[in-house]
Formats: sequence, C-alpha cells, structure tokens
Amino acid sequence: EVQLVESGGGLVQAGGSLRLSCAASGFTFDERGIGWLRQAPGKEREGISCISSSDGKTYYADSVKGRFTISSDNAKNTAWLQMNNLKPEDTAVYYCARCDMKPGSRYYDYWGQGTQVTVSS
Repeated sequence: EVQLVESGGGLVQAGGSLRLSCAASGFTFDERGIGWLRQAPGKEREGISCISSSDGKTYYADSVKGRFTISSDNAKNTAWLQMNNLKPEDTAVYYCARCDMKPGSRYYDYWGQGTQVTVSS
C-alpha cells in the first residue's frame, strides 16, 4: 500500500522560508519519482515539482522556479521541498505525491493528506 505523509507546513510571513518533509512507503524512490502538488482555495490542484527516479532530473512549475527546491534521500525514502522567498499566492495545501516524468509532462498518482502553508503579507 502506497502511503505518503507530509509535515512542516505552517504560517510564515512573506519573504520567509519553510521546509516540507515527506515520508513515503509502499514504493521506493529507485522505482518511482516523488514530487509535490498544491491546491489553493478555489483553485485546481497543480503539480509544482517532481524529481525523476531514473536520472534525478527535476521539474518546477514556473510559479515556483528559482524559489523552491526539491530533494530526496532514496535510502530513507524521504523527500523535502525547501520553499524560500514565499509569497501570499503560495498559500495552499501542499501534497507530497508519487510522480513520473515524461518529455513535456508529469504524472502524479498517489498523494498524502496534505499540509497547510499560509503566507501572510
């Protein structure tokens, strides 16, 4: 059974930083990639990052590129999302998700319960 558990969300002022953590089980990062989704109030869930299991390549949505960094430890099956220079528009529930990258696209299937990130102005 695939399980993903996020932690590290909270309330931060604009310009601040947070680091989200994800503990995964039921698959290994050697087999499948790991990434992050987010869903802001009234908006659709969007994929913002993914790290490939095959070659370690990373993907970032334009909205977070240059501010967020995804990393993972395959031995621990743990991933992180370092979020710097946070903006009020980053306010959302963040989900850790299993992902795969194909040329020009990403696929997310399983995700966790989510962790709330709130950025105040």
